Amino acid sequence: MSTVTSPVDVPATTTTTTARRHRLADWRPEDPAFWARTGAPIARRNLLVSIFAEHVGFSVWSLWSVMVLFLGPAYGIDPAGKFLLTAVPAALGAVLRLPYTLAVARFGGRNWTIFSALMLLVPAVPMAVLIEPGVSYSTLLVLACLAGVGGGNFASSMANINLFYPDRLKGWALGLNAGGGNLGVPAVQLVGLAVLATAGAAYPRLVPAVYLPLIVLAALAAARWLDNIPGAHNEPGALREAARDRHTWIMSLLYIGTFGSFIGFGFAFGQVLLIQFGDRFATPVEAAYLTFLGPLVGSLIRPVGGALADRFGGARVTFWNFVAMALGAAGVLAAARDRSFVLYLVGFVSLFVFSGIGNGSTYKMIPAIFRARATAAGSPGTMAPAASADEVAQRWARRMSGSLIGIAGAVGASGGVLVNIAFRQSFLTTGNAEAAYVTFIGAYVVCAVVTWVVYLRPGRHRLRGV
Repeated sequence: MSTVTSPVDVPATTTTTTARRHRLADWRPEDPAFWARTGAPIARRNLLVSIFAEHVGFSVWSLWSVMVLFLGPAYGIDPAGKFLLTAVPAALGAVLRLPYTLAVARFGGRNWTIFSALMLLVPAVPMAVLIEPGVSYSTLLVLACLAGVGGGNFASSMANINLFYPDRLKGWALGLNAGGGNLGVPAVQLVGLAVLATAGAAYPRLVPAVYLPLIVLAALAAARWLDNIPGAHNEPGALREAARDRHTWIMSLLYIGTFGSFIGFGFAFGQVLLIQFGDRFATPVEAAYLTFLGPLVGSLIRPVGGALADRFGGARVTFWNFVAMALGAAGVLAAARDRSFVLYLVGFVSLFVFSGIGNGSTYKMIPAIFRARATAAGSPGTMAPAASADEVAQRWARRMSGSLIGIAGAVGASGGVLVNIAFRQSFLTTGNAEAAYVTFIGAYVVCAVVTWVVYLRPGRHRLRGV
């Protein structure tokens, strides 16, 4: 994450009415008077535009969860090939998250949002032109990979909004921003459903075509209403310090289990449903009526995970959440073996619900870990000598939390790749998805055990308040 300083004490209202009106030379969100008079309206405007731009980015990232439903026998692609098409955008999106996080401070939040929105045209335009029967699989693979650019938008959007809000409101603002972005997954599936229901499966290119004006609108909205904060900077050495900390990689593992599951299942749910229970659906339209349900509830329930973590502790909620995810995956496995469609649907939707709750609870754990360590150690960082020990400790905690969130966000998104690769390999080797479900059960059990051992097991080394 980026942090912000205010090198010039000039009223923000002045800078927004000059030639540099999108450059906030003075930004003091922690100053109550400044926030009430000037800061809150500016922050709210930036948040609303950011949510829209991130939502469009998430939708483009998720396009291939829908496109594979259109690829019928005329395209000659087997289930393993379709799962690879949904894995590659998840992979590129994961790789781009870290550089996109750092880009906000380097280029400015407004500037980078304009650029990242326009980058969505790179996959969307050729998809709207090229996808039809007869297109080569290698072309589809390249187009799917390019859709991964939408995955980086989440990271830059979160880093940007983090700069605009005071500490007491960051959780609320970042929660709204994340939830609005995540809703892009069910939204693109509803767009796909509308195209399937009206134009039919013969016109997959209409789905990305719908997003072309929305992409342009997102870029124009960013240019018109977003602002840059020149004082934003990337903390020197913070990423290196976080990368050496064991909690960074522990939380990255847990985030793979929560967010990685959400995005992976979001990409795969529709085709898994068609493969496992294709005889129940006369057309892909009937399956599409159900596929958006899981991502929708998973997105909407994310704030509940944060609220539960506030009340009961992030580690405790995360532990029981992974237990519930293991049970949900076991239910899906049993339903697949018994050919029970209702149980299968309930089990899969429960996986989306718990992955959404886990998104919220793991996000809450990250700052709590470093606050607890800062309180216990006194002043583990190095700051100006005029600062009190408590101020030094809390600044170090914020610095490390921001860096960990950036790393964990990138690593966690790779879970979307792992989920789709697990399905692909399972169908390649056994002809069904049972091996994938067994793998998911084992992964959630491992995550639950790690959460217990590191953050909940009684003992004098336990971090209190995580």
